[in-house]
Amino acid sequence: MRYLLGIALLALSMGTSMLQAACDDPPSRGVIWIDCDLQGRDLRKVDLRSAILTRSNLKNADLRGAKLSKVDFSFTNLADARLDRARLNGAILVRANLAGAKLEGALLDSAKLGRATLTGVSLHKARLREASLYEANLSAAIVSEAQLQGANLNGAIMNEIDLSNSDLSRANLKQASLEDAMLKGASLVRANLEQANLLFADFSNSDLTNAYLVGAQISDTVFDQAKLGNALWVDRRRCKPGSLGMCTR
Repeated sequence: MRYLLGIALLALSMGTSMLQAACDDPPSRGVIWIDCDLQGRDLRKVDLRSAILTRSNLKNADLRGAKLSKVDFSFTNLADARLDRARLNGAILVRANLAGAKLEGALLDSAKLGRATLTGVSLHKARLREASLYEANLSAAIVSEAQLQGANLNGAIMNEIDLSNSDLSRANLKQASLEDAMLKGASLVRANLEQANLLFADFSNSDLTNAYLVGAQISDTVFDQAKLGNALWVDRRRCKPGSLGMCTR
């Protein structure tokens, strides 16, 4: 019995030391950095594909140009991190904190960012096709000229966001809050804006052809020169083909 107990204690000790040592492992594909303090770490252009970095601290870390496809960043702190041009295709960032992070030109196709904090983030010219941002907070984010085709933004908080000239075709924005949002020149063809808060949002020169706006709040919303042909309006009216600036029948 004492022998077995001794082996068990030794295994537990070795397991604990291995977990502690993992944070010192060099960056590599599939590396496991759980609960690690990597604040301010220089990880430019590293290859961390399929790595696990859950609950780690990467605040102010430099990950510009890094290969991060399918990395698990769940619950990780990436506030103010540099991720410009990083490859995050299929990455998991559920409930991650990316407040103030820079992701200009980053690739996030099919990434999972459900309930992530993205306040003040810069996603200028980023690619988020088919990405999931369910109930994510993107208040005051800069997402201009970005690709969000088919993205899921159901229930997302996007107040004061800049989506100028971005492509949100087929995006799901149901019950999203876009109060004071800037969407000039954006494409929202076939986008779902059901019950969305669009108060004071600016859709000037945007394309809302075949969009779904049933139940949306549009008080003081700007639609100057916006294409509204065949859109299903807030009162369930179908806008006449060629409607421009207002829903006509």
